[in-house]
Amino acid sequence: MKDAVDELLKTVSVPFEKARAMPPSVYTSDDFLKRELNDIFAKDWFCVGRASALAASGDYVTLELAGQPIIVLRAGDGALRAMSNVCRHRMSTLLEGRGNTRSIVCPYHAWTYNLDGSLRGAPAMTQNEGFCKSDYQLPDVRCEEWLGWVFVSLNPDSPPVASQLSKVADMVSDYDMTNYTETFFETHVWDTNWKVLAENFMESYHLPVCHAGTIGGLSKLEEMICPPGEDAFNYHTILKDESLKIAMAHPNNTRMKGERRRTTYLLAIYPSLMITLTPGYFWYLTLHPEGVGKVRIGFGGGMSDDYADDVDAQANFEQLKTLLDDVNVEDKGCTEKVYKGLSSDGAAPGHLSHLERPNYDFAQYINARVQSANK
Repeated sequence: MKDAVDELLKTVSVPFEKARAMPPSVYTSDDFLKRELNDIFAKDWFCVGRASALAASGDYVTLELAGQPIIVLRAGDGALRAMSNVCRHRMSTLLEGRGNTRSIVCPYHAWTYNLDGSLRGAPAMTQNEGFCKSDYQLPDVRCEEWLGWVFVSLNPDSPPVASQLSKVADMVSDYDMTNYTETFFETHVWDTNWKVLAENFMESYHLPVCHAGTIGGLSKLEEMICPPGEDAFNYHTILKDESLKIAMAHPNNTRMKGERRRTTYLLAIYPSLMITLTPGYFWYLTLHPEGVGKVRIGFGGGMSDDYADDVDAQANFEQLKTLLDDVNVEDKGCTEKVYKGLSSDGAAPGHLSHLERPNYDFAQYINARVQSANK
């Protein structure tokens, strides 16, 4: 693991104008992955998805973050809550997947918890003199909502999401990102490292080739803008072709002016929330490693509420969803090839294009996290 840490430090110690891709060891080392889980996923905020998918009382989603099972749900009082997904009795996990429930019932012995995590009932416990229901509560996990996104953190000292991402909020304020409603969410597992897929999102240099069958012909490299990143995120922008009307600002949208009305932001919020934000629709990936060579993907998207009352909006979005599915197939093929290649004996990182500035900033972020743990 020391080799991977040292190799990464060497890689990020040169200016961007001379930068290379991250070394293969940071993608293939099991020890380095353990460091990432401990120093990144267990310390930073992790995005669960959209609050609009947890709108009703009892709506829930489950996840495993750095090995810790978590429930995120809409409680009876309307608040979003996150808590341990482990029964306080014999420690079975409780809920699975996504859904809606009136209470949290353990599948092992039917201990039943309210939506606030308090224990409602426990069968056949009256003869244990030490048992008291009030002693049992599912432990809370930090949970915050920001611009319609739901984040959780295992770290009690992590600064609030809003303070870390205030520059993002300012940058896309005219998009009104809170008012985009999720219309689909899927989970996938691909055979690649989580960072390979994150980097694939962060640069659009690959679009003309990897996506030649879909969006590649519409991708103009000369119109891509890749500024230096910030501590908690990086981004780049693309101008969308007006032939894709659903990507444009709605005619009734008076917030956006000029080229902003067709500007797409590709936001990479560390460690692993990737958002494509257009004035009309959005889609996103939220990534968690399942091992060095597998990544669990949450894939969701929807539309700006500006389009909610349009007669043809849903038909247009269904066409867009088909396109996004085809793009995903292309990305899966490309990123799995990258992982296969970087796992080979002949793998050696090459120099980065100016269009891969976000990748350089991402490497700086990864390095900062693993290096700070050494201090």
